[in-house]
Amino acid sequence: MIEKIKKMLGIGPKANLGEVIARGAVIVDVRTTGEYAGGHINGSVNIPLAALAGQMARLKKDKPVITCCASGMRSSSAKSMLQANGFTEVYNAGSWYNLKKFER
Repeated sequence: MIEKIKKMLGIGPKANLGEVIARGAVIVDVRTTGEYAGGHINGSVNIPLAALAGQMARLKKDKPVITCCASGMRSSSAKSMLQANGFTEVYNAGSWYNLKKFER
């Protein structure tokens, strides 16, 4: 029960994003198209947060999803939206810079 509460609150060990990416995760960058054009992770998909609700069908619910943005605020919102719509394995990487070391 305690572990479930910790997970809900985001407390505890962080996911190893390198392992999640190795398992075929889709990286969804929720910044604006202009921000994305200024730099992004190779292989990531740009779905701005404002468009995410209408474009979730582009993503598969049976694959892990990693959200990112500029600072972590929008990617946190995106994670919540995806989870509310049946995506079970969603990770918030925060800033897209956090994923540079895993770039494909």
